[in-house]
Amino acid sequence: MDPVRDTYGRPLRSLRISVTDRCNLRCEYCMPQEDYVWLERSALLSFEEITELATIFASAGVEKLRLTGGEPLLRRNLDRLVLLLAQVPGIRDLALTTNGLQLAQHAAAFRQAGLQRVTVSLDTLRPERFTALTRRTGHQRVLEGIAAAQAADFASVKINAVIMRGFNHDELADLVEFGRAHRAEVRFIEYMDVGGATRWSSAQVFSAAEMLRILAERYGPITPLAPHDSAAPAERYRLPDGVTFGIISSTTRPFCGSCDRARITADGMFFRCLYAHDGTDLKRLLRAQVAPDEILATLRRLWADRADRGAEDRLALKSRAPLFRVEDLKANPHHEMHTRGG
Repeated sequence: MDPVRDTYGRPLRSLRISVTDRCNLRCEYCMPQEDYVWLERSALLSFEEITELATIFASAGVEKLRLTGGEPLLRRNLDRLVLLLAQVPGIRDLALTTNGLQLAQHAAAFRQAGLQRVTVSLDTLRPERFTALTRRTGHQRVLEGIAAAQAADFASVKINAVIMRGFNHDELADLVEFGRAHRAEVRFIEYMDVGGATRWSSAQVFSAAEMLRILAERYGPITPLAPHDSAAPAERYRLPDGVTFGIISSTTRPFCGSCDRARITADGMFFRCLYAHDGTDLKRLLRAQVAPDEILATLRRLWADRADRGAEDRLALKSRAPLFRVEDLKANPHHEMHTRGG
């Protein structure tokens, strides 16, 4: 089935599914304080409900699913959900984003269940910086998780690193070399002003242009690569020796024009944009036993009405501050990135 298209002609092809809002790290750019308003566990979608929604989204044209959190590996028996989703007709790509702390003990089971790709968040190679950023220990466990993912023979293993001026912008080449050594493509992400990034400031943003300049000084001319997928968030590049890496420049060079991603929170809220203030409660429809065809019609209508260009709207602001204040996050946990899946 052809995917439904929004007001700008953007198709609905990718769906990010949060399976929990809980996380075992407290990264400064995502979770700036220690006290949170958490979703009630009874409010979370069951694996069967997630699978039903994924099946409906596939009928609307979604081809790619990505499991997120919070930290998705905190959801028990997640390999069972992977097995269910791997059997959804029309889904050709099933991936997972994780902080890697528990990946070593689960990677093989996920691969066997049908997970195709894994992305691990690793912002620094220095254990002391990891602890300062996350307010937790466990750097070595993340490295072990990456090694286990490679051993499990996923179709690809990627590493996401949020780059912040004055914190880790001096590790660009180190992360590239780590990716080379571990056969994992590194994707550098500009620091974004969304969700729990309540301490964000433009001065902390280390731009894609700056990253490319630093890496070119180290390696020589860098070649832009044609995208495998025109809607992919990362622009990919190749170093003179053939090593590839990506940059997600959502802050300084938004890609709203090609965005084909939607999000479902762990309790079933549907968001059409990462920057959206409000979502639609799909769990209410499921638990009211609304027919799948009616839910599909609702999804198609909502996407057809989509006019979101959140990152571009933010870029156009003359005075740019974090998207939400701490008190806003406490009043509505769906504004948190660890709730809506980033």
